[in-house]
Amino acid sequence: MMTDPIGDMLIRIKNALMARHKSVIIPASKIKLEIARILKEEGYIEDYKYIKEEPQPKIEIILKYDENKRPVIAGVKRVSKPGRRIYKGYRDLPKVLDGFGIAIVSTSQGIMTDHEAKKRKIGGEVICEIW
Repeated sequence: MMTDPIGDMLIRIKNALMARHKSVIIPASKIKLEIARILKEEGYIEDYKYIKEEPQPKIEIILKYDENKRPVIAGVKRVSKPGRRIYKGYRDLPKVLDGFGIAIVSTSQGIMTDHEAKKRKIGGEVICEIW
């Protein structure tokens, strides 16, 4: 039984990047689709595909590397865990690597980056940091 599906997603992406895989397949959920959407919008992954399959749908994440074949994602950190949720107001949202990374935040208006949450002046649960 998996207790932290988002943590599992992040680790699968990190492990696939370290092994230089072209893509990685993870079990799908709405929150994972939103995280994949943000990663694509921010340029951390090439693309993602929703694969409707029985009994469990999947997401295929196409990974991104620079011209020297180095992963675009240098690191990931799960902030809010199932046993300890971390909530921050918009003023207290973390600045990842002085603005070079992003934090993904779950707010009352959906899942978004820390930059978007600060712009809209809403806080929420800090899911993870990516740089």
